[in-house]
Amino acid sequence: MKAARVFRERKIVGDDAFVEMVIWHVPQPVLGSTHDYKYSLVLIIGDDCALRYDNERGKGDHRHVGDREIDYDFQSLATLLADFWIDVEACLNEHRDLQRPVQ
Repeated sequence: MKAARVFRERKIVGDDAFVEMVIWHVPQPVLGSTHDYKYSLVLIIGDDCALRYDNERGKGDHRHVGDREIDYDFQSLATLLADFWIDVEACLNEHRDLQRPVQ
C-alpha cells in the first residue's frame, strides 16, 4: 500500500489569516506515532505560523502554539480536526484582542 491523501483543504479564516490542512493515510505509523496517518494542520496569521498540529517523523504527535511545542494525544481524525478548530478559534480571538484601534 502506498500513502494516500485523505484530505486537503485551504480555507480563508480572516482578512490576514488562513488554514491549510493535509492528512495522509500511510502504510505504517510515522516514527513516534501509533496510528496510520501523517498530518499537517496549520493556521497562518499575517506572515506567522500561529498554530500547527503535526506528527513529524521522530517527534510523534504534537502541536505548536506560537513558540511552544506541546505533545498531542491523537485519538481519531475527527477528534484531531475538532481540537485543531478549537485552537484556531482561540488563536484568532487572541489575535483580534491584540490588535489596537488606530487613534
